[in-house]
Amino acid sequence: YKQQNISLTILAFIIKALAYLLKQEPYFNSHLSDDQKSVLLRNEIHIGIAVATEDGLTVPVLRHPDALSIKEIAIQLGELSQKARDKKLKPQDLQGASFTVTSLGSIGGTAFTPLVNWPQVAILGISPASMQPVWNGKKFKPRLMLPLSLSYDHRVINGADAARFSYLLTQLLADIRKILL
Repeated sequence: YKQQNISLTILAFIIKALAYLLKQEPYFNSHLSDDQKSVLLRNEIHIGIAVATEDGLTVPVLRHPDALSIKEIAIQLGELSQKARDKKLKPQDLQGASFTVTSLGSIGGTAFTPLVNWPQVAILGISPASMQPVWNGKKFKPRLMLPLSLSYDHRVINGADAARFSYLLTQLLADIRKILL
């Protein structure tokens, strides 16, 4: 992909796993109605991607990642990010997200609490991955750890469902082949 000038990062794999999981867990892909009395389940998956720019965070929308390959997701992530930094996003590029992903990326840090972008009901925060010693019952072994922070609206999603969603996401990311094959 580098020879084709495509930046393939862990984010493309996370987006693909999220798109798969959002189909299985539709309440995470829903919106709270304007009157905040009902939940609107979304049929389509559109993921907002927070991009740091000189003017602050901008959140362009990656549409239909469930129908895209990892390569196509990586290409669109690169294009959306560049358009955001160049201030070339159109209004439609910023509308219609059903779920958002934000990442500390190169900023650093170990965890954070992302705020849900209303009317969405959930957002995933990604902290930088790092090698950590993990006890396997006999000794410590190095393991790549990727801290994730899931924030959600308790009016729609309860803690048990959020814990299950997070667990299922980690299982998909541990072996992404499950959804790519």
